Amino acid sequence: MLDDETGPPDTRPRSLRMLLILEEIARLGVPTTPTEINRSLDLPKPTLHRLFTSLEDEGFLQREHDGRSYSPGPRMRLMATGIISSTRIRSARLAVMNRLAKQIGETCNLAIADRSEMIYLDRVETEWPLRIQLPIGTRVPFHCTASGKLYLSTFSDARLDRMLANLPLEQKTERTLTDKAALLANIEQIRERGHSEDNEEFIEGMIALAVPINDAHGRMVSTLAFHAPTPRMPIDLAYSHLDSLKDAASELSRLLTEDPR
Repeated sequence: MLDDETGPPDTRPRSLRMLLILEEIARLGVPTTPTEINRSLDLPKPTLHRLFTSLEDEGFLQREHDGRSYSPGPRMRLMATGIISSTRIRSARLAVMNRLAKQIGETCNLAIADRSEMIYLDRVETEWPLRIQLPIGTRVPFHCTASGKLYLSTFSDARLDRMLANLPLEQKTERTLTDKAALLANIEQIRERGHSEDNEEFIEGMIALAVPINDAHGRMVSTLAFHAPTPRMPIDLAYSHLDSLKDAASELSRLLTEDPR
């Protein structure tokens, strides 16, 4: 029996075809059209569009602003977060983060992007009694945090322009970059140097540095950062710990890609 009247036979179960679409969305890592996905799947067009509609209706995919391309929906992002937070990976990850926090002497955090904000997925607190409270689950803006700006720096120019057109550049402190041109210039600097800073842009009296945690394809899946109150660590002093931060991020990247056996 044909899969549909206009397409060739396809013996793969519907559930498998849905999983293959999600796999390809994840592999590409950018908003993608059904046509682009179908270059590797070779499904009949009516079938492809029915599957995309079902995945969108169930929240695994969501349509982008252009009305043509799709990206991971809330349920797919929740699945990804659950995988990253699995017991085996999380135990090893926290060991790395605990060691880093002791080296630096400040709070370290791991964050992932969720549409228009970064979410703190893991956190290791400083031993100092004076600390800035940003617990696991806290959502912070893209435009004025080290992790958020680092995430924006991974976008293509066209996608970044679309994102900033719809992103409220809210003034958080006197140092917050609310001018689009200034923010774009800062993001270009982040692209060139491979790390990002927050110099009292989100919270007055707090600085932060962030570096990427990459997958096997070299794409950023999360950020590793530390933050500190400026009386204890001004931004210049923070840069003395950048190499330690990068080394820890490389170790965390390996945890995502290594064979668990």
